[in-house]
Amino acid sequence: MQGPNATWTTFRSFSRDRGVTAQRLRPGTLRRIAAHARPHLRRLVVFLALTALGGGIVVATPLLMKAVIDEGVVPGEVGRVAWLAAALAGLALVEAVLTLVQRWYSARIGEGLIYDLRTRVFRHVQRMSMAFFTRTQTGALVSRLNTDVIGAQRALTTTLSSLVSNAVSLVLVLAAMLALSWQITLLVLALLPLFILPAKAFGRRLAGITRERMSLDAEMSSLMTERFGVGGAMLVKLYGRPEEEAAEFAARAARVRDIGVTSAMYSRVFFTGLTLVAALATALVYGVGGWLAIGEGLELGTLVALATLLTRLYGPLTALSNVHVDVMTALVSFDRVFEVLDLEPAVTERPDARPLPAGPVGVELDDVSFRYPRPSEVAPASLESTAAVLAGDGGAAAGAWVLEGVSLRAEPGEMVALVGPSGAGKTTLTHLVTRLYDPVEGAVRIGGVDLRAATAASLRDTVGVVTQDAHLFHDTVAANLRYARPGAGDGELLDALRAARLEHLLSELPDGLDTVVGDRGYRLSGGERQRLAIARLLLKAPAVVVLDEATAHLDSGSEAAVQEALAAALRGRTSLVIAHRLSTVREADRILVLDGGRIVERGRHEELLAAGGLYAHLYRTQFASQERGATGVV
Repeated sequence: MQGPNATWTTFRSFSRDRGVTAQRLRPGTLRRIAAHARPHLRRLVVFLALTALGGGIVVATPLLMKAVIDEGVVPGEVGRVAWLAAALAGLALVEAVLTLVQRWYSARIGEGLIYDLRTRVFRHVQRMSMAFFTRTQTGALVSRLNTDVIGAQRALTTTLSSLVSNAVSLVLVLAAMLALSWQITLLVLALLPLFILPAKAFGRRLAGITRERMSLDAEMSSLMTERFGVGGAMLVKLYGRPEEEAAEFAARAARVRDIGVTSAMYSRVFFTGLTLVAALATALVYGVGGWLAIGEGLELGTLVALATLLTRLYGPLTALSNVHVDVMTALVSFDRVFEVLDLEPAVTERPDARPLPAGPVGVELDDVSFRYPRPSEVAPASLESTAAVLAGDGGAAAGAWVLEGVSLRAEPGEMVALVGPSGAGKTTLTHLVTRLYDPVEGAVRIGGVDLRAATAASLRDTVGVVTQDAHLFHDTVAANLRYARPGAGDGELLDALRAARLEHLLSELPDGLDTVVGDRGYRLSGGERQRLAIARLLLKAPAVVVLDEATAHLDSGSEAAVQEALAAALRGRTSLVIAHRLSTVREADRILVLDGGRIVERGRHEELLAAGGLYAHLYRTQFASQERGATGVV
């Protein structure tokens, strides 16, 4: 016997996880929420005023119905009946318009807050260092931008309006009922425990079912995400067992189905119980009130008004008895968003940062030591996929030194090759040059400027990178290329593709530059993806080039074509190249051999071979077979 909105609010409150009320908010959370609400304050005040006015209309309608009966129908005043009926119709029209205006303000405030929080969190996350992304579970981070941001928005719209509306309605309804008949009102209130206590019991069970259902849904979604991604689908095709995969999914889907049935039955029993108690209360009002009306102790219109007001009493009462659950849920959502916003980026730009010099520049590492940060230094545990996530070269343990006392200098136009066993620190060294991380000790300089004192924009313009597993967005060829130079014309894109020896691809693409490359570029072959990444580098034309085994996925024919393109592109530019092919090593002006985070050998190819050290060993195990293949010796 409640209105639909009150019924939904009641159910939503009872289905919330009451464990949220036990969580401790960080100091200052309420103050920060107020700061986020301040830009929307004017609209918020109008919205709450309209909500309070809507709560008043809840009482006005039954009182007008009383007047229609007692002042018009009973005495036979036809004109008064018509006038009061018109007033009822007008009140209904006002309520409809008020509902629309309320919804507009609610949407403007809610969507505005969602926009503010999402853009702020996204911008902040973009500033985080790579260590943050290596330790953060993507799904948990996306949840902060979706679920928690929307939950925070409810604090200023749904939860706050429900609190104001229900409080105003409850006060006015109780006052009106007591004024009409305090005896019947007390009888109705005596039934309140029969309404709330069973509802609370069912609510606790519903909260547990809801929590379990959300967990099962998340597990099933995670399974689908892993299997439907290109990489996961390929792994399933190559190693998976289709029947077992289908059986596992069916088992999870069956659990979701069963918990759905249980949830539906509990919800129906819950609603049936509420309706039954409200019906009993209504029967009591009509029974006692009818008896009083027959004895002329109560007017007929008053009886109808009391029965109507009763239908608008239990909903607000129940919702307010559980409002702390909704409030805490919204506050915890805010707190989880603030948890991300409070993370300090490990790599920041100084206020007095200056741009790197234009033109050819050298790269210098001066007594650099580095270790990957510990989990507690990067991200909260709530964003971690596992506490044991490893980062860095070869799974170097967090806190262990990956580079120690490394010094090198690459002169303008010089190619320096980095070789060494897995885990030696080669990739970490290039991460410092691109300032994905800052050194713990020492300095990295480009053009004589410490990267910690350089602007991020000038560093991006100066340094270009191609990694072993080059990433492509699920977008067109043109969009992936223009990510390096947004203003490049189609002619420049075509020139870069030709320079990367992708002429055949241009003729084969169904939509030319507008062809979508697919998730991570999987619609292209491995060699084509790599050459497209190299074309992106050529389009950028940076002063410093970092190649992290950029030709590792290419066959000998493709490699020869790309090496020719890279040789032209690297001419006059400083380059650091993690060597994977013998041709790269031979062309290098200098070779640095890393082992255990230190540079243990320096020199040219012939010099290091003659020295008979680690490089000579690597050559015999890694490069010699390539040389035999190149010369035709088997």
